[in-house]
Amino acid sequence: MISNLEYYKVFYTVAKEGSLTKAARELHISQPAVSQALKQLETQLDTVLFVRASRGVHLTPEGELLSSYVQSGLEQLLHGEAELMRRKNMEVGEVRIGASDMTLEFFLLPYLERFHEHHPEIKVLVTNGPTPETLQYLTAGKIDFGLVSSPDVDDPHIRAIPVREVEDVFVCGRRFLPYKNKTLDLKELEHLPIISLEQNTSSRRYMDQFLSENGVTIQPEFELAGSNMIVQFAERNLGVGCVARDFAEQQLKEGTLFALRFNQLIPKRHFSLVSLKNTALSVAAQNLVDLILETR
Repeated sequence: MISNLEYYKVFYTVAKEGSLTKAARELHISQPAVSQALKQLETQLDTVLFVRASRGVHLTPEGELLSSYVQSGLEQLLHGEAELMRRKNMEVGEVRIGASDMTLEFFLLPYLERFHEHHPEIKVLVTNGPTPETLQYLTAGKIDFGLVSSPDVDDPHIRAIPVREVEDVFVCGRRFLPYKNKTLDLKELEHLPIISLEQNTSSRRYMDQFLSENGVTIQPEFELAGSNMIVQFAERNLGVGCVARDFAEQQLKEGTLFALRFNQLIPKRHFSLVSLKNTALSVAAQNLVDLILETR
């Protein structure tokens, strides 16, 4: 292996230009430095690579053979360098994100819109799934970062940065008007028809844990995959829906639903941005993360 790869750059340039003088000019070094580099290369390879002539230099058959490989290798390196610069300048690249329906709709979407306006060349891939699935994708390296709705993530390898508060509420329609404007004990939930998310979601686990700590156990009549469906079921008076307030905000303002009041506040949660602690993000992914954290 040649000890100084710069010799090959000189060799490539001389072969391309057919002149030591022109090569020196292109490389911004002196002609003696070019001659010395070629001499060192020929010495280390124990091969004559050029024939000196009055009008420049010509490759020997051995030089021709080496030139085909050097040209290919150096051009690949230059191409790689150019691609790296394009990534640094945000001209190409991609960002892989994991997000639930809730974090995507009520937090992430405006940031993606702004990011795309400034960097339309960057491809954004969003993997939609509940928090446990997003965390699995993160640890498996399938996404760059995720937005999850949960308390603190219990994993020493994951960095979790809170970016927005989340308020959980129990909402219902006209069938439950006798409960409106009353302060209820949490125990009342055990006697109401509850509509909730499925058990594989962090939101459901969070609420179950909170209620359990207060001596309350619920057995939902409906377990649904999405919070939007919970709101629709509640509007049709099929039960009391447990959702993040964001999902029912419009219905609460319009009065088609109302939120139950309890003698104990339900602690608020957060949307958190999660990433692996010891893994560097790509330039594009870091740019989007910075946008989120700077304007949250």
